[in-house]
Amino acid sequence: METKRRGFLKAVGLGSGAFLASPITLFGKTPEELAKQAKEEVYQKKQYTTDVLIAGGGMAGVCAALAAARNGAKVILIQDRSRLGGNASSEIRMHVLGATALRQVWRETGILEELFLTEAVTNQQRSYEMWDFVMYDKVISEKNITLLLDSVLYDAEVANGEIQMIRAICSQTEEIYEIKAKYFADCTGDATLGAIAGAEYMRGREAKSQWGESLAIDKADNKSMGNSLLFMSSQHDRPMPYTPPVWAKKFTKKDFVHRKINTFEFGYWWLELGGMVDIIQDGQKLRHDLLTILFGVWDYIKNSGNHPESENWALSWVGMIPGKRESRRLIGDYIMKQEDVQSAKLFPDRVAYGGWPLDDHPPEGMSSTDMVPYISIPLKAPYSIPFKSLYSKNIKNLLMAGRNVSVSHVALSSTRVMATCATMGQAIGTAMAYCTKNNIKPATLANQEAHLASYQQLLLRQDQPILGVKNQDMKDLARLAKVKASSETKEGAAAQVLDGYNRDVMDGTTHQWRADMKAGEPWLELSWNKPVKINNIQLMFDTGLHRRLLISSDNGVYNSQERHAQPETISDYTIEVKTKKGTQEVARVENNYLRRVEHIFAPVEVESIRIKVLKTNGDPLAKIFEVRCYLDEVQVS
Repeated sequence: METKRRGFLKAVGLGSGAFLASPITLFGKTPEELAKQAKEEVYQKKQYTTDVLIAGGGMAGVCAALAAARNGAKVILIQDRSRLGGNASSEIRMHVLGATALRQVWRETGILEELFLTEAVTNQQRSYEMWDFVMYDKVISEKNITLLLDSVLYDAEVANGEIQMIRAICSQTEEIYEIKAKYFADCTGDATLGAIAGAEYMRGREAKSQWGESLAIDKADNKSMGNSLLFMSSQHDRPMPYTPPVWAKKFTKKDFVHRKINTFEFGYWWLELGGMVDIIQDGQKLRHDLLTILFGVWDYIKNSGNHPESENWALSWVGMIPGKRESRRLIGDYIMKQEDVQSAKLFPDRVAYGGWPLDDHPPEGMSSTDMVPYISIPLKAPYSIPFKSLYSKNIKNLLMAGRNVSVSHVALSSTRVMATCATMGQAIGTAMAYCTKNNIKPATLANQEAHLASYQQLLLRQDQPILGVKNQDMKDLARLAKVKASSETKEGAAAQVLDGYNRDVMDGTTHQWRADMKAGEPWLELSWNKPVKINNIQLMFDTGLHRRLLISSDNGVYNSQERHAQPETISDYTIEVKTKKGTQEVARVENNYLRRVEHIFAPVEVESIRIKVLKTNGDPLAKIFEVRCYLDEVQVS
């Protein structure tokens, strides 16, 4: 800086020893004014106005953006990386986990299921970068979404308890964005938007005495769960020596008493640090400390002599962005606690669910290898998540989804996983679109029964997983129909497609029509006593929700899945509608792999509709959970 200053003085004809009786000027401007001018000339300001601004493009932000856009809202999604997916992206590669941990039937559905099903079919090469592209393709294909990648949120303007505008900067394009919106969503994970806007938030671990949580600590502190760095390795046809960097940490066998090394291809969630420091402000040092541990663990695997089977293995990828578990948590109108997770009570304003165990990690992480790396309390059933935990208590137009929602530290140990976060994202995205259409605030939506019921029915229509909510959508004309089928099994009566459930809920009923494919091409028919006008038929298929489905670098996890179209799903089918003029085909589909499918066509008065199943993806039975029929003024996808 000193050298540049002297050069400037010389350029304007003043030596380093000149006496300056007045401020230096060049072309009538001081150095400060020139610097400001240069900044303004380099960084161009762009202004946007939208319905919804979503900060953070992880799983929660992606699902929020898609939900809001598909329900008619104009959306701007800003993401500080060049890739979507956050902890799930190719940059970090953490597993998208959730209620499948219950080993029952509770895999999350909705937009997340759409993403998973698409990835399983289109990414046969098992490429994490192609998983990134699945998300990018879905987002960029929505005409209502403006995606701003590599854009870092840094400022917000607030007036009368509402965010008016945010600012973000993209250094790659040298642009500063000023974005005004009606509703804002904090999906940053760190609650960055909320913190900048002055939203109330929590941090650290609460004491038992605060809410009576048996799993809480005795005395509150500012510690948290840590961050992890992951790696991948590949097996070769020859020995692959390894020399660690000189700064890699040294480990011995006793460091792995509580941390098992069973495979080499993907490791390891317990490469964790950071809970003892400021997980955000100390991030630069924390990343390097994690690298010292990662390379130290690989050095132990390769060179300790305790894992001779690693001789032909070599690192193929090392993460440089730590995956975070915990930092700030915004405070909503309700704070979820341990009891809410374990008792699995049904909140009246429930809009999503979770099912991961109460899985807390000690803040010491790998700095204290004599400690167990986690304490996990399994759950018996999924639990509901209330909408009142998904919007800010004091910033009226701020919603949140992800690990920064309104939960205690103990409850966070379950709600933090990404499949759960993704369903929260769909919930708030749909809420923001609903609030935009009805010109109400999130608190009004949560507390007015009529609005809440309509919102929950809209979520259910779009396959958002909600516990104990049946289809009572007055707009669904299928509910007025009679059902018959060419055939049905004992457990799969045709009438079950109209019983209000779109999945197995472990109540002893399949809630789906089933027919044997050996009988030919089975069909299902809905008919009405008098013609109804429709332009939208929605089908809900079976996609094997009792199984895990997610991209994984772990061979055991990956190879235990159906990594293609799910066998239970109907692949080929036709839909015919019967009118006064005769029968016409409105849909013919081949190679379907999705669970929820909508067919939109010109409005027509129908006496009946018939779905004919031509082929499944391998299952001997044709299976359909639900049929809905609508006359939509504005198409909802």
